[in-house]
Amino acid sequence: MRVPNSVYGGMFSVGVISLGALFFGVTSSNAQPANPALAVPNVEELSVVTNSMPSSCLIKSQKGDKLSMHYDGRLADGTPFDSSRKRGTPFSFTVGTGQVIKGWDQGLLDMCPGESRTLTIPPALGYGARGAGGVIPGGATLVFDVELVDIKGRKKGKEEL
Repeated sequence: MRVPNSVYGGMFSVGVISLGALFFGVTSSNAQPANPALAVPNVEELSVVTNSMPSSCLIKSQKGDKLSMHYDGRLADGTPFDSSRKRGTPFSFTVGTGQVIKGWDQGLLDMCPGESRTLTIPPALGYGARGAGGVIPGGATLVFDVELVDIKGRKKGKEEL
């Protein structure tokens, strides 16, 4: 599906997105109810929490790398809106180039393959006042549990830890 950048407030600079990229087949009518155990407060700044690290790290993500990620996305109240894990296919994109929301471009740098993080993304680094896809309301704080599956096209060198 070709969507002009202006529809998403310029968050996607590539101009071509598949609603499967971050909203595969999800509509507000099939979103599950909020889970209070997963709720987080709204935030003003990006929060990055490392949940697990591999025992060794031979390569870390940097701007311009093509990343392959698994993720589960939810609103601050715990309502899920998308998951690559449920589809069984990692999401691939080039980090730091505007192909994804700013919170991902910033929160996925210096990450090792096999590492998992939780990103809590304020609206200004997500979809802003407009929201997206009829699933993410305007002004929404987003929470993503992410796992870096692979950094494509870079050779592993000395351990970077």
